[in-house]
Amino acid sequence: MELVAIVVLLSLVQYTVFGALVGKARMKYKVEAPAVTGDPVFERYYRVHMNTLESLVLFVPSIFIFAMYVRPDLAAALGVVFIAGRQLYLRAYVKDPKSRELGYVLTILPSAILAIGGIIGAALRLV
Repeated sequence: MELVAIVVLLSLVQYTVFGALVGKARMKYKVEAPAVTGDPVFERYYRVHMNTLESLVLFVPSIFIFAMYVRPDLAAALGVVFIAGRQLYLRAYVKDPKSRELGYVLTILPSAILAIGGIIGAALRLV
């Protein structure tokens, strides 16, 4: 479970870094708070940050449940894929939002595996 805890904390650090990038973009592109629209590049950073928050809602509980009922080492490995997917998503989305597909797939696929696997693992324990 230690690996899972490390991966989850790394995903939260990544989210925090994405937030710092939004702040940096806010200053660079002169988008004053509380505005969330303005320069298109700023808006892309902002959307990546918000999309990551939305993704964490599924990822965080799913990785812990999967680790508890299936395999913690596999959960951690899928978590690393999630983190890499978010990084690819950031780079692609900021460059050209239409190119975000690989990052999105590497985010949603491990999350779906963790969620479905967690459901199955927990259900099998009931039987």
